[in-house]
Amino acid sequence: MNVIGKVTVLPQLPEAIARLSELAYNLYWTWTPHAQDLYSTLDAANWERFQHNPVRTLLEADQARLNEVAADPEYLAKYKQVMADFDAYMNKKDTWAAKNAPEMKPVAYFSMEYAYHESLPIYSGGLGVLAGDHCKSASDLGIPFTAVGMLFHQGYFRQLFDKDGWQNEAYDDLDLTTLPIKPALNAAGEEVKVKVRIGSRDVVSRVWTLQVGRIRVLLLDTNVPENSEEDRKLTARLYGGNQELRVQQYILLGVAGIRALRALNVPATVYHMNEGHAALMALERIREVVETGVDFRTALETTASSTLFTTHTPVAAGNDAFTYELMDKYMGNWPAMLSTSRDELYGLARHDQFWDNHWVPSFSMTVFALHVSRAANGVSELHGEVSREMWNFLYEGAAPEEVAIGHITNGAHNLTFTSQAMRDLLSTVLPTDWIERLEDEEMWKAVEQLSEAQLGDVQREMKREMVQFVRGRQREQMLRNGASAADVAFTDTLLSEDVLTIGFARRFATYKRATLLFRDKARLSRIVNDPERPVQFVFAGKAHPADNPGKAFIQEIYKVSQEPEFRGKIVILENYDMNVARHLVQGVDIWLNNPRRPLEASGTSGMKASFNGSPNFSVLDGWWREGYDDTNGWPIGEEREYADLNVQDDADSFSLYSTLEGQIVPRYYGKGTGDASWAHTVRRSIQTVSPRFSMQRQVIDYTRQYYIPLAVRGESVAAANSVKARQIAEWKTWVRQQWPHTQISAQANLPTTAKPGETVTVTANVNPAGIKPEDLKVEAILKRGEHQTVVPLQYQDGNVFSAQIPLNDSGLYSVGVRMLPHIDGLSNDLEAGLIKWA
Repeated sequence: MNVIGKVTVLPQLPEAIARLSELAYNLYWTWTPHAQDLYSTLDAANWERFQHNPVRTLLEADQARLNEVAADPEYLAKYKQVMADFDAYMNKKDTWAAKNAPEMKPVAYFSMEYAYHESLPIYSGGLGVLAGDHCKSASDLGIPFTAVGMLFHQGYFRQLFDKDGWQNEAYDDLDLTTLPIKPALNAAGEEVKVKVRIGSRDVVSRVWTLQVGRIRVLLLDTNVPENSEEDRKLTARLYGGNQELRVQQYILLGVAGIRALRALNVPATVYHMNEGHAALMALERIREVVETGVDFRTALETTASSTLFTTHTPVAAGNDAFTYELMDKYMGNWPAMLSTSRDELYGLARHDQFWDNHWVPSFSMTVFALHVSRAANGVSELHGEVSREMWNFLYEGAAPEEVAIGHITNGAHNLTFTSQAMRDLLSTVLPTDWIERLEDEEMWKAVEQLSEAQLGDVQREMKREMVQFVRGRQREQMLRNGASAADVAFTDTLLSEDVLTIGFARRFATYKRATLLFRDKARLSRIVNDPERPVQFVFAGKAHPADNPGKAFIQEIYKVSQEPEFRGKIVILENYDMNVARHLVQGVDIWLNNPRRPLEASGTSGMKASFNGSPNFSVLDGWWREGYDDTNGWPIGEEREYADLNVQDDADSFSLYSTLEGQIVPRYYGKGTGDASWAHTVRRSIQTVSPRFSMQRQVIDYTRQYYIPLAVRGESVAAANSVKARQIAEWKTWVRQQWPHTQISAQANLPTTAKPGETVTVTANVNPAGIKPEDLKVEAILKRGEHQTVVPLQYQDGNVFSAQIPLNDSGLYSVGVRMLPHIDGLSNDLEAGLIKWA
């Protein structure tokens, strides 16, 4: 028929269950299985069909069914308990922040993607999961926190395998009326829209608000009538399109994001850029200060002093860089708006790169982010080290360990990923307030009280659910691809809940080496098909639409899974999302991760598996390098670097097979007791990983190490119309002008040999070129092997600096002398970016 229009007849919630709608619009339910049960009970089929979306489930609910549950005493009892818990959570006054950080200032957090739940697919992978979990724990802890992101109408893509196992992408338009979002309203009750100039035209963004527990998220949306058809597509897809689209999306996220905060009068003292995508927020913040009559450099110091940048990738492809010509096209008007020159603005982002057979300057989002912030961190201890090496070139003359990039190791939101069955079991031995003390390592020792039978029962239940889920997903895929009746029927036999099951699920970037397991297929076949102690594997993951090598990895695993000796024992699931991830981390016995070290910045999937008692079997990279303690899982390979990647792959695959055969399989199937039992490894996995790698611990670390200090410094630098910022900016300008004219020479009375405890005198003669001696740090640098010691030289007179330096340990020393400019108020010694060696 010809459709002339559509109308939705909304069901009316009976008074007894009227607050189901309120709860549906707060993502508290995403980490509360009992709350989810209230909606799935209404209509299990629609709950599954619509990706566990309570708003859509309510919209589709039959009025008679709503009336029925509203009269059901059992349902009402569950409803009342969930709502009581929800109210207690929302109204809690004595939060962690109230008790431990009462001086906490509001934080604005910017991220390109957020993974809160599968029903809101505005995420691609780990970065989004981390951002979503960060928001959830900020809510749990009671931190004043607002997140800013984008509402992608087609989200990331839905992954479909064809009959040959090749990944295809499908994009579905989200129906915004069925999502748990609402238009953001200003104080006058009007819908908020913000305007940003991109290139030669103005682009309007509608602002949506999303409630995540106690905090809210602002999402930008350009699909509005005021925009051209092309501009309406700027928020169509996450990480879709080309370089031109990305630049425009980054301007939107940064500039429109700040304007959305202002339009809604949302307070923010500290600004947190989650990856370089958000770096262009600095443009708008600097513009705001310049507009008050302050010069560009002072405005830069003012805004940078309250900004934190978190970098997530040690892979070059993950650090966006654009040509100057492209930046001119879309933000060519910004230098004038900031009262500065193109060279000065772009100089903050300059990263010379080898393109088209010659070196050209590029606008690096990471370099820009580092220069417009005064604090930066990687996401694990090793990643911090790698990042300092990676960006060392920005601080010529400094050792990598001196680069001011710290680290806070990632965590995961325990309650989002821990099954209800495991939570119920933990509640039998942990204190009643355990979910508010997730970071408390001492508390988790009580897990030792859980018996092998208790753990086994819960894990078998979770594994059974996962096996059924895998079979259902595989059946859907077979039917869609026109498989034979026999092949469809075979899906009912996939996997066994009695067999050791190993899971691997993540983005299929090639450095994650998803196919390492198949390097020796004959050996793998013996492991999988051992008649007494078999092993089975479940894979899942998406490759970026443009990553054909990643897609080839997926296809290789699919083809192996169809070979006779592996069929039914190796499975790869399509459309990896948060729903698939939850089933796998809750249901497998072991979590496998084998990236090419040291390219895994952190990783978090293994943490989630450990929350559910599934030990890690992983390369000592990212978080596992810190998490592994010889009792809570197993390492793959050695903690070393390789010059030859093929040698590395051979060594790591050999280690993988040997550990699996010699340690994991015997322990899983054995009858060991005490420390030799499988239950001991499970308990240690839960006990050691749950607190140390909880998102709660991570956000507490951010609060103590960055948010609170940045708020203090930022307010100090910005006070009295940025007087301190102006002093710093003027000093830096003066010092940079004078630095080429400074000179330093040094002498040291170094004997050929010395005894431990002897001292040497180091003297430096300096020509400061007008710079005050008190504004110079002159230092002796002692190196013994990889160890470096910095010893300050004291100013004497006549521009001479000297010190007596003890040689405390035996060994071969090298001694150097350098000077660098420094004044009180800088965030670190390298902030001016100047070092001169004698």
